[in-house]
Amino acid sequence: MISVSEALTRILAGVSPVSAETVALSAAHHRTLAEDLVARTTQPPVDVSAMDGWAVRIQDVTSIPVTLKVVGSIAAGQDFSGKLRPGEAMRIFTGAPIPEGADSVVIQENTSFDDALTKVVIEKPVNRGAHIRVKGLDFHAGAYLLKKGTILSARHIALAAAMNQPWIKVMRRPRIAILATGDEVVMPGDPLGPTQIVSSNSHGLAALVTEAGGEPIMLGIAPDRSEPLQAMALAAKKADVLVTTGGASVGDHDLVRSALESAGLRLDFWKIAMRPGKPLMFGELTGTPFLGLPGNPVSTFVCAVLFLQPMVRRMLGHKTIEPQRMMAILGDDLAANDQREDYLRAALTLDEGTWIVRPFPVQDSAMMTPVVMADCLLVRPPHAPMAKAGSPVAVIPLRPLF
Repeated sequence: MISVSEALTRILAGVSPVSAETVALSAAHHRTLAEDLVARTTQPPVDVSAMDGWAVRIQDVTSIPVTLKVVGSIAAGQDFSGKLRPGEAMRIFTGAPIPEGADSVVIQENTSFDDALTKVVIEKPVNRGAHIRVKGLDFHAGAYLLKKGTILSARHIALAAAMNQPWIKVMRRPRIAILATGDEVVMPGDPLGPTQIVSSNSHGLAALVTEAGGEPIMLGIAPDRSEPLQAMALAAKKADVLVTTGGASVGDHDLVRSALESAGLRLDFWKIAMRPGKPLMFGELTGTPFLGLPGNPVSTFVCAVLFLQPMVRRMLGHKTIEPQRMMAILGDDLAANDQREDYLRAALTLDEGTWIVRPFPVQDSAMMTPVVMADCLLVRPPHAPMAKAGSPVAVIPLRPLF
């Protein structure tokens, strides 16, 4: 058996970044930028008012109160070709361009004016440049504002739109083919035999792939016979990665390794010193990276978090590839660990600014209910000694904590 860290190193070395594609800005949410993004415009394009009020010359408002002649009104998107002269003011609205000659804006609340809008009284003093957003305050044309590798959130999309970028070059979504195996499993909603179970792994894997930024391709369920298993696996030639679930152990009906080796699989490694997820396989099937996951649903989930999602992030060129870890304080004693790295489903609670972690008492790898209830995976290194409550331990959060 190899260590978890060695397995991840070899798995990540087996995949490469995917190519780029251009998509409409409206389709770029959650996609990964494939190149630095440059502003195609200046924002704001001219000096504009930050408030509703009056555009004035600072020389005219040094002595307060003062009455100025109203010479017009200007709103956002309009233009004014004239020039503000001594003793004049112009009605101005938020976002409107500052007329030539004006250098300050007096907010509406600090003035009074007649209904005919012929005169305005400036009642409070104002500083030069007040309430003016100068040209390029946000950014200038030519500025590189979004970096390659950025995962585009809603705020990034809004900025890209302001930069006048209707089309965005992003990394293509890695195509991950998912093949469930076993005569004992059927798809949700299909007729269920008396000894069969519903196949949950492939659907969970598809969601994890999507969550990481990939595109899942569901290949269905391969029976426990070599020929159809080989045929269904080889159908994934156009995928970036082939993932199987089930059939990775050592029983008479665990045929994935033998069947795929007969079809050309070159196995890199099999079995990892971890729990759950020991019988994990990695290799290459006719040029396609292959990841063989165990059949127990918790094992599948944990291995996908530790290995499959990092593969997708590696192919997308993300800076952060491995699952993020944080420290927490044990709420209960833990027994010494054996030679396998352990990933315990656990609950997190925040106690006066400190995260307290308590592993669930039952850690069966076939039980998905505790995974849904878990806030994190508590990581126990190989040969870790007994740990008392109050000891610091590493955890991998499974949900946002803030």
